[in-house]
Amino acid sequence: MQPRRAPTVRPTDHSTGQVRTVSQVNAEARFFIEERFRLVWVQGEISNFRRYSSGHWYFTLKDDRAQLRCVLFANRNRFVRFSPENGTEAIVRGHLSLYEGRGDFQAIVDHIEPAGEGALRAAFERLKAKLAAEGLFAAQRKRPLPRFPRHIAVISSRDGAALRDVLAVVRRRFACVRVTCFYVAVQGFEAAGQILAAFDRAERMRQAPDVIVITRGGGTLEDLAAFNLESVARRIAAARIPVVAAIGHETDVTLADFVADRRAPTPSAAAEMVTPDSVEVLARLAGLEAALASRLAARMALRRSLLAAVQRRLVHPGRALQQRMQRNDELAERLAAGLHANLQRTRTALRHQGELLLRASPLQRLGIAHQSVERLQGRLAAAAANNRERAGASVAALARALNAVSPLATLERGYAIVAKPDGSRWGRPITSTAQAQGGDTIVAHLADGTLHARIEDD
Repeated sequence: MQPRRAPTVRPTDHSTGQVRTVSQVNAEARFFIEERFRLVWVQGEISNFRRYSSGHWYFTLKDDRAQLRCVLFANRNRFVRFSPENGTEAIVRGHLSLYEGRGDFQAIVDHIEPAGEGALRAAFERLKAKLAAEGLFAAQRKRPLPRFPRHIAVISSRDGAALRDVLAVVRRRFACVRVTCFYVAVQGFEAAGQILAAFDRAERMRQAPDVIVITRGGGTLEDLAAFNLESVARRIAAARIPVVAAIGHETDVTLADFVADRRAPTPSAAAEMVTPDSVEVLARLAGLEAALASRLAARMALRRSLLAAVQRRLVHPGRALQQRMQRNDELAERLAAGLHANLQRTRTALRHQGELLLRASPLQRLGIAHQSVERLQGRLAAAAANNRERAGASVAALARALNAVSPLATLERGYAIVAKPDGSRWGRPITSTAQAQGGDTIVAHLADGTLHARIEDD
């Protein structure tokens, strides 16, 4: 607050002709009084109490020797928690001033409470200082609230408006969350014990709450005394679950507010702190769902293109079988041609030798030639047998190679070739669901036979 400048003071020497006016004197007096008494606490008995249509309160505080005029303006008296009456002993807080229009000395009050609350306030301040020195109010020990709680515990009076406000806001913002209410007395001798027991019960639940809200409506310092007890404050500070305190109205402050992980000015504000807005959450989820769907669609399109490329490189088992069968026929034909040519060459050689034998008719040479023929025949037979064995071994190797790539071996492993009958042995193979329609007959070739089926519409 910037210091106010004192009104200009003219010399008071009457001989100079400069004399203060009444308004100047009152203005100077008001300035000095307000500078000297910026904040005072005054106790006295209320008298001459009046409520004006403007909402302002005017009254007098008096004791057995003096009295003091007071005014409590409407923008401040709406926070007063009791109804002042003539004869009530009260304590007021404010600053002293002077009403210049009438020259009345008065107190501008911003807070009033029954005189009995003075001892409570002093005890409150002492305990507050003690707990603050122990670090129970430190920001470092405050825990963050869960963003999406599944279970909320509310400690409050069963019949209080604070509980109804909390439940109404929770149902409006995040109706899917589980809410467990622990009904306690919020003032009186039983309040502290019931509040401590409620915290114990909440922490012992099988599904422990994610956050605890402790709340009640406004009241005087005496009404809020249970929430200023050391035992209650320490229990809130020691809670294993984050705690939100919403005690009284915005101007009410209790020790429970200081030790809690978060203080809310009203019960409704506490409910908003612990619950997300379902409308915003759904909108966010919708955006994430759209982005996910877009990415999945792009990835599926890529996978389809890769699959199509792979399918184009693959050879159908039926076509591979046909090629292997043709290759086998070609090899068999070449083998037969080779054997036939070899036999023809052998026969030609035999005829040639026979002709030579006939031309050389002497018996000796005939005998020698006969022996030579026998040897040649033996060699020929051995060569033919050897050629047959080599040809047989080659055919067996080709048969094994053919069997390795044969679809029959594939069928024996549990696969099937699905085709549409076209008069041939295997039919026309089906490689896509688009090649068959409802009512079509299909044939499934298995290892030990075929199955005939008819396609039914979905």
